[in-house]
Amino acid sequence: MDLETIGLLLDVHRLGSFAEAARGRDLDPSRISRAVAALERDLGIRLFQRTTRRVRTTEAGEIYLRRLALIAEDLERARDDARSVSEGPVGLLRLTATVAFGDKVIVPLLPAFRRAHPHVDVDLVLSDANLDLVRDRVDLAVRLGPGVAGDLVVSKLRDSVYRVCASPAYLAEHGRPREPRDLAGHQCLRFNLPGFRDRWIFAGGDLDGPVEVPVSGGVIASGASALHALALAGLGPVLLADWLVDDDVAAGRLVDLFPGHRVTPTSFETAVWLLYPSRSFLPRKVRAMIDFLRARIGTPSTIAANPNL
Repeated sequence: MDLETIGLLLDVHRLGSFAEAARGRDLDPSRISRAVAALERDLGIRLFQRTTRRVRTTEAGEIYLRRLALIAEDLERARDDARSVSEGPVGLLRLTATVAFGDKVIVPLLPAFRRAHPHVDVDLVLSDANLDLVRDRVDLAVRLGPGVAGDLVVSKLRDSVYRVCASPAYLAEHGRPREPRDLAGHQCLRFNLPGFRDRWIFAGGDLDGPVEVPVSGGVIASGASALHALALAGLGPVLLADWLVDDDVAAGRLVDLFPGHRVTPTSFETAVWLLYPSRSFLPRKVRAMIDFLRARIGTPSTIAANPNL
């Protein structure tokens, strides 16, 4: 059995559909169906139960495919390691990040990464959903938040720094809040997420410890990019990460309302994290990307100062 056939079987197992597996590889579904049927005859067991709507893995299939996945991973690692001896890091790297962070930070850096590592192909998956790294075959994930739980290797890339900003046009019309509590009189732009909608947390300045400041407003959005665009359009103050707004603050398109304070939507322990599935084996292509990201964006000040952004 070759690696392509193994990959087909694992795709069917992961997606639960011959048609979806075929679509992902630009193949006729009948080819996959025939390959599975032939293997089942050779093994003398049924790997999948077929219905008109779904393909489900049998108990025997689960055992067989679990072992097969480990074999396939070892074969791919052996191939990439052998090629890496002469070519350096090599192979397909599947990298995921949130839409806003990917668009603003990672995408502008990919040309430099490809120049440094021409034999590493990058499959960049931008999604605000937390993908399952094993199920979705993700080599490296960039996640934002106060912490990451689960059976994954987690490493901090950089601390998160947030700012409350508004456009000069908004401030000219509505006035500038002098202290965080003044936000109660403004139409704030807010994330449509639990814990993000009704208060921002401030510290530093003249405040005694962290203080929760109630916020409200007529516009809620589910993505950082949308809130960023709304703030630039003059709809109100917004709380966003420095990597998204610092260029606008420097250019005068946005004003940092409270530069003497620290602020966060949830916790001052929020950071940008790197996640990967296994510590026992880290492919050279993954190590190359980790080292590259650390060098380029490993501290809060690096992103805004990076000439490639």
